[in-house]
Amino acid sequence: MKTSYLEPMKKNNIKKIWKFKLVLILFTSNILLYSCNEDQPNDCHQIDELMMKQQHSWNNGNIEEFMSFYWNNDSLMFIGKNGIQYGWQTTLDNYQKRYPNKQEMGELNFTNLHCIAIGNQYYQITGNWKLIRTDSLGNLTGFYSLLWKKMDDRWVIVYDHTN
Repeated sequence: MKTSYLEPMKKNNIKKIWKFKLVLILFTSNILLYSCNEDQPNDCHQIDELMMKQQHSWNNGNIEEFMSFYWNNDSLMFIGKNGIQYGWQTTLDNYQKRYPNKQEMGELNFTNLHCIAIGNQYYQITGNWKLIRTDSLGNLTGFYSLLWKKMDDRWVIVYDHTN
């Protein structure tokens, strides 16, 4: 059986058509992804501002105001050096025990390193924290991973893993 001199051209054209289709699919999906996440920079900026307000609350010695940025619910999850804890009140109580006064609280500084959209109403924020205190108490530092959720047109922390 003889193959036509057109066979290699047909195969080459088929490959070109599939490559074109693949590029078109990837291009279209990127446009769709970008349009779905066009608010991401704005949302990340908004969450950064909320965290600066939260930092300010801490630095003013106001743990209750600091906690107002957390979801006030028994399902709030906080993971720290003592393991997994649930609940807004439990988290508040733990903060108050660990930092009973302004001197123990020191000055808190957040540095957000990553802001990643997870769906329409969730953002994961990863960063580091520093707590500057007097020499006798010593400074503390660590990292955090927070899950912020938009509830009733308000961003709140629903999950906090801090070490």
